Amino acid sequence: MQGRLSAWLVKHGLIHRSLGFDYQGIETLQIKPEDWHSVAVILYVYGYNYLRSQCAYDVAPGGLLASVYHLTRIEYGVDQPEQVCIKVFAPRNNPKIPSVFWVWKSSNFQERESYDMLGIFYDNHPRLKRILMPESWIGWPLRKDYIAPNFYEIQDAH
Repeated sequence: MQGRLSAWLVKHGLIHRSLGFDYQGIETLQIKPEDWHSVAVILYVYGYNYLRSQCAYDVAPGGLLASVYHLTRIEYGVDQPEQVCIKVFAPRNNPKIPSVFWVWKSSNFQERESYDMLGIFYDNHPRLKRILMPESWIGWPLRKDYIAPNFYEIQDAH
């Protein structure tokens, strides 16, 4: 089933894949990494002026990594703002996705966290570095194939 935004994107020749609707009725779309930045700019101009959240997850051990964007179209006088969920999948061996920092500034720390935990590189991010783990940390802790280092947790040592 195609949603309103998906129909609009098709009408304007923008490549995407409709993933249907989530349990709240929010339309979910898949965008290819190479198309994501231009689609993000178009969505912003179309009215999706608020990035509610950005997160990432590991689809399966050895599989794809996903970066997920929840966008909202905020307008004055509208009680139920239009929302959309965008998923951008990247290969595990070279997970690069264009940063949308220059479109939605609120993506700054959220993209940094996705980089820190899953190793997704956000091209053109102004300060892409670890935000939760020490800079010296090796690996990406939220990947399903991550093997924890063999040492005790410092906070449990007392």
